[in-house]
Amino acid sequence: MGRTRPKIKSEMRSQIPAYYSKLRPFQKLFRTGNPILTYHKLGARPARVRLKGLYVNQPLFRRQLKELRAAGYTSGSLEGAAGPVAQAQIVITFDDGYVNVLHHGLAPLAENGFRAVQFIVANLLGKTNEWDVAMGEASEPMMDAAQVREWLAAGHEIGSHTLNHPHLTRISSSEAAEEITSSRKKLEDLFGRPVHHFCYPYGDWNEAIHDLVREAGYTTASTTDPGVNTAANSPFALKRFTARYPSRNLKAIWARIRER
Repeated sequence: MGRTRPKIKSEMRSQIPAYYSKLRPFQKLFRTGNPILTYHKLGARPARVRLKGLYVNQPLFRRQLKELRAAGYTSGSLEGAAGPVAQAQIVITFDDGYVNVLHHGLAPLAENGFRAVQFIVANLLGKTNEWDVAMGEASEPMMDAAQVREWLAAGHEIGSHTLNHPHLTRISSSEAAEEITSSRKKLEDLFGRPVHHFCYPYGDWNEAIHDLVREAGYTTASTTDPGVNTAANSPFALKRFTARYPSRNLKAIWARIRER
């Protein structure tokens, strides 16, 4: 059985934008907590893509970072996310470890003075997004060990995204513990540095999985639940906003027209 979503009053839920495209709709909300953004893939979308929103092209990524920098934002830490509100700090994360993040992300991040955390699927270094391809998604290459070292040398961090990217609540407790614990050890052994951060694949977790991550020695774990973080949050249930291109639905178009 999957995790239970936190209870959020319906009126509060309706006020939280589903996705992050630009800062303006989030300005007030970001002042109430510690925000985390998550990306997956950077660059142009190839053919046969099912989940188009997981791609952000480089010009948009650069604009998003430039806007945050112009507003005074600097890089925060995942360790500090579930703590006192640190004004004008934001954490940037990437899930999965795609090569296109290395190719299209390093320059915009450096230009705007941001650091980022890349959550790596430890058994798929140098391979492809096998879990997505099995469901009909377009194949994308994953960073190999040398490319991860390039990412680290640029001043960024890595965390664990398990060994194989499973739904952790759909496998046995012993299998989940193996995915959580062994992925950390494999990354630490390979790259010679401690791995403090974990990310739940698919945002799939429950209290038992939460406890396994804590017991494995991680400092934080990130979810896909939208919202900002405060000292009231568990560091093993960090909320994040998914960044993507602006929605093209009529409601969003009308809102943009009214902003002009």
